[in-house]
Amino acid sequence: MTQQEPVNGFAVAVVREDGRWRCSRMDSSALSELDAAITQLRQLRSTGAAFGLLAVDDEFFIILRPVPGGVALLLSDAAAALDYDIAADVLDLLRVDPPDEEDTELWPEGDLGVLADLGMPSHELQIIVDEVDLYPDEQLQMIAQRIGFIDEFVKLLDTIQA
Repeated sequence: MTQQEPVNGFAVAVVREDGRWRCSRMDSSALSELDAAITQLRQLRSTGAAFGLLAVDDEFFIILRPVPGGVALLLSDAAAALDYDIAADVLDLLRVDPPDEEDTELWPEGDLGVLADLGMPSHELQIIVDEVDLYPDEQLQMIAQRIGFIDEFVKLLDTIQA
């Protein structure tokens, strides 16, 4: 049911401190273990905004943001939980049942307002999630553009994908 081999993609930590954005690569364990991604973000100890952007196997993305008492999560495609442990872990943490195997419809699960205070209202994030013809990295670049850290994000992606 779930995929056990290594997961392709990237995991980026995004931090805003003193009015400046900074993007850094997260350890590859963040792509396969939700707890590892959350732990890595919490270790940043930023006084400003901090969140993670994970693009998994050109299939879906996850946005996670530590908040007091937990973590805010958005999974771009709930059906990914049928094939990927990390997506199943997101649904588990959200206390949402995974979709049926026969379900072919794509829908996000979690908090579409996870980045609203940073300039990405939930209705705009919904539009990006609904762009099913785009790869997750392209969707995340749209988010980076809208919020204002596209230069830092693309620079880091260039080093990751080189």
